[in-house]
Amino acid sequence: MKKKALILGITGQDGSYLAEILLEKGYEVHGLIRRSATGNTRNIEHILDKITLHRGDLGDVPSLFQTIHTVHPQEIYNEADQDHAGWSYELVDYASDITGGAVGRILEIIRQTDPTIRFFQPLTSNMFGLTETKTQNEKTLLYPQSPYACAKVYAWMLIRYYRDVHHIFASTAIFFNHESPRRTESYVSRKITKAAARISIGLQDKLSLGDIGAEIDFGYAKEYMEAAWNILQLDHPDDFVIGTGESHSVREFLEEAFAVVGLNVDEHVEIDASLFRPGKTSTLVADYAKAKKTFGFEPKVKYKDLVRIMLGEDKKEAEKELILRSQTGA
Repeated sequence: MKKKALILGITGQDGSYLAEILLEKGYEVHGLIRRSATGNTRNIEHILDKITLHRGDLGDVPSLFQTIHTVHPQEIYNEADQDHAGWSYELVDYASDITGGAVGRILEIIRQTDPTIRFFQPLTSNMFGLTETKTQNEKTLLYPQSPYACAKVYAWMLIRYYRDVHHIFASTAIFFNHESPRRTESYVSRKITKAAARISIGLQDKLSLGDIGAEIDFGYAKEYMEAAWNILQLDHPDDFVIGTGESHSVREFLEEAFAVVGLNVDEHVEIDASLFRPGKTSTLVADYAKAKKTFGFEPKVKYKDLVRIMLGEDKKEAEKELILRSQTGA
């Protein structure tokens, strides 16, 4: 009998990769899709005939209850939240509720309907915020610097409460930055690779960025979703840091991307002070020793390979746009 999994946030970068992985492993895959995401199914168009979608929203308890009750999954992966630290400065209440409070809603539904369901919750390295440690692991002190990061801390505390008090199988991964061609353009990595591709063929001239000196642990989203699945297959629920253990500045990422397409960064990139975040974090680098020891996690795609993976897709998109413009005379 097939295992059933419910992915909340199935249309996003992480949710779509996870759906592919679960299908490959023989799962019956269900996904929750919210109203504002209706029509935004680009990341899952190629698997729509293999999955079942349900309407709902993390802010709407009846829809969450109905979906979980109807699907009756063995595993739930919560890949839906307000996942952007920059946006959370203007959406404090929304980020607090959807990123933090909604986790409590889901766990309470699990507790009341079927406590045997295994639950996975992604967290963020942003929870560490300002830190004096060179690398961060599951025991590093938390000092978040954005409403988004604070909400993730709340989510983690809720996970621990339901795990310790109600014995729910609830696990987490503290994900460091993970990128892919499915990243939205609101993230600096995708903003860079898309601009590099477009500038290289004349569709764009300039790119505006904020703090390019920021050091980031860049990983590949698809590998991190494999880790999420592995975490839920363990005998006991637990928390794991997932990252590459390397940091590279945004400028390094930028220069690598522009070099691949033969561009000079200084000729095309402008620094815009308005794009700097009000709350700056320390350089965050993953110590993933626990994940490596427990289930063999070892990142294979590092930042240079990641740049090429992302640029490959963005070049295809840019070339399609160029052809369309030539055909329409735009």
